Amino acid sequence: MTYVNKLNVLLTSAAAKVPLLTALRCAAKRINNSAVIIAGDSSSPVVSQYFADEFWLMPPLSEATSDDIFRALLKRKVSHILPSRDGELLFWAKYKGHLASEGVQVLVADEQSILRCLDKQLFADFLLKKGLPAIATYSNLDTVTHSSSNWVVKERFGAGSQNIGLALKPEAALQHATKLKQAVFQPFVTGRELSIDAWLNKAGQLKAHIYRYRIKVQHGESQITQTVALSQYDDIIRDTLQALQLTGSVVMQAIIDEQQQLHIIECNSRFGGASTLGIKAGVDSLYWSLAESCGVDVNTIPFVPVTTPITQIRCAGDQYL
Repeated sequence: MTYVNKLNVLLTSAAAKVPLLTALRCAAKRINNSAVIIAGDSSSPVVSQYFADEFWLMPPLSEATSDDIFRALLKRKVSHILPSRDGELLFWAKYKGHLASEGVQVLVADEQSILRCLDKQLFADFLLKKGLPAIATYSNLDTVTHSSSNWVVKERFGAGSQNIGLALKPEAALQHATKLKQAVFQPFVTGRELSIDAWLNKAGQLKAHIYRYRIKVQHGESQITQTVALSQYDDIIRDTLQALQLTGSVVMQAIIDEQQQLHIIECNSRFGGASTLGIKAGVDSLYWSLAESCGVDVNTIPFVPVTTPITQIRCAGDQYL
């Protein structure tokens, strides 16, 4: 069904995100069969450019002026932008209002909500004050009275798995912190790693989410992941995501401990590396985002979750031209 006359969707930081690009194309084609998918990246060549309809060698956002970016977007007749990297979310959120006035829809949450998720200290403090089960986060281990004997040390800002130190004794944790730009400390929690793929509408109301166990993780992303029914945590997930005032596609990371308690680690205010499994399981996030931006009342579209477990295995493949 065609909802709009023009649908030119830009995936930024496209890199090798072929599954995301493919899912984005499928969603866009359902709205307009003539939709064009543009892979954008500041490097070339990148794998995604061979799977897109068009490729844009973008200037790094840190080097280009916003006016340069805006002119290039209008020249390419971009109608929608899907940012896919944490480091660019604030840029696009800052300008999404201006771009909307130019007819370009940016599928990203508001600045404050994004900042709250990018800053691990702010994220944990915000949720804990609301009585939600985030893992306590500290900027100075010397003043902590927490009884944990093992600690996780990570960067306060940026990807959670970047230069992370796991299950470290206090002395080793302090030593590891000297290698980081701005370290934070969290009690080490033993349990099963869990991701929650979710989608929230423009009003910040949760429409749907699914749970999946992170069976094998590499470079912070699930290589093997399997959906699981955990409805006992539904209220916590809804309250947490809506408190964060997020919109669109998000992915939350958590741990379920031996007592079956949920501990929230972080939340990425974007489509996750393995969130294509969420789409397969019924959270039709990319389609909902595009449809809502085109004026469709997404509340009228039913969420039909898949009730049997689905295992996703991410692996490299070959393409011949």
